[in-house]
Amino acid sequence: MIVVDKKLIPDEILKDSVLVHMAAAYFSIGKRLEQKTQCSQTRGFIMSTLRGGASLNQNQIATLLGFDRTVVHRSIKTMIHEGLLSERKAPSGRALLVQLTAKGNKYREYLINERRAVDEKLRKKLNPEEIATLVRLLKVVAELEI
Repeated sequence: MIVVDKKLIPDEILKDSVLVHMAAAYFSIGKRLEQKTQCSQTRGFIMSTLRGGASLNQNQIATLLGFDRTVVHRSIKTMIHEGLLSERKAPSGRALLVQLTAKGNKYREYLINERRAVDEKLRKKLNPEEIATLVRLLKVVAELEI
């Protein structure tokens, strides 16, 4: 059995589904990174949309990420309160634009470094040929027409 978020996925479900195996691996590593960094995937994705000095409003961020606007709004308000984001009025209209603060940029770099460290651990477990095969197969899955 595979553990995802302290719950076991029964072997009978795993044996029949490649997709469940992939999802279990993704969620398992994602949860462990989230626990280590104290950063939800939603917050990480929001910070990634604001990289490079970008200023966007909350609706733009929600649309880019394909997330519910309420979820994005709540995360942004918390991140503003924590000093990771700042907001200002847009030059044209009522929208409020958000962008990463210096603290937010530093935190984003920390998150990137943590992800790279996990990537490096995986590279030590797999040889270059296995990595190439895994990446190739993941591309096949991502491009699968359904």
